[in-house]
Amino acid sequence: MSSAAPLRIAIAGASGRMGRMLIEAVAAADDCVLAGALDRPGTPALGHDATAWLGRSSGVAITDDLRAGLANAQVLIDFTRPDGTLAHLAACRELGVKAVIGTTGFSDGQKAAIAEHARHVAIMMSPNMSVGVNVAFKLLDLAARALNEGYDIEILEAHHRHKVDAPSGTALAMGEVVAKALGRNLKDCAVYGREGVTGERDPSTIGFATMRGGDIVGDHTVLFAGTGERIEITHKSSSRVTYAQGSLRAARFLASRSSGLFSMNDVLGL
Repeated sequence: MSSAAPLRIAIAGASGRMGRMLIEAVAAADDCVLAGALDRPGTPALGHDATAWLGRSSGVAITDDLRAGLANAQVLIDFTRPDGTLAHLAACRELGVKAVIGTTGFSDGQKAAIAEHARHVAIMMSPNMSVGVNVAFKLLDLAARALNEGYDIEILEAHHRHKVDAPSGTALAMGEVVAKALGRNLKDCAVYGREGVTGERDPSTIGFATMRGGDIVGDHTVLFAGTGERIEITHKSSSRVTYAQGSLRAARFLASRSSGLFSMNDVLGL
């Protein structure tokens, strides 16, 4: 165990699937300690010990009181909804708490608000905390630059039935990486749905296809379809553990930073 004081971490959405995975990861880490557990008003888990479901006691009760949940924390890890995350960040800014954001589905205006908060507290935001996915982003940049003519680009993603935004934040980030490498703006070239007589495919577009069902954690494939060959770059998640471990890595990265908006590229040194 490290001789340094453990990093005090609060978790938002503490009783959700990702929240529980994060709490379990913090509990298992020698250099981190659970300092707060937040959830929405009316959640049945409010008032219960955050690790009771693991058969142990943390001494941290799940609360809907934002200030109480953040009072002892150095870093908040947040995988919730955009409106909730923005409210959490406002409190983090006021209290001097750093934030790791895995929430997706932000509007441009909300992203601008996050950038403003980052002028005051350190924030790491990524649509996907997986180390593997972030390596895939680098591979996509390389592929798009090399396959910049004669290849149609399609992005396919699949997630569990409970996911509320589409396409996934990771799929959109993949599209942004590819578009940037090609010198395009994703907003101008993305196609999110096809139905009826669509005409021939415009070669300048980047297509998206979304699937939702079952308990799929997250599958993403970027297809470069040329004449006579196809190149596919695929990442498949079988467990949220990868997101939790990546989030802790990001929290450790923020520990020595006082302000700024960072990405997983910064965390991983890519």
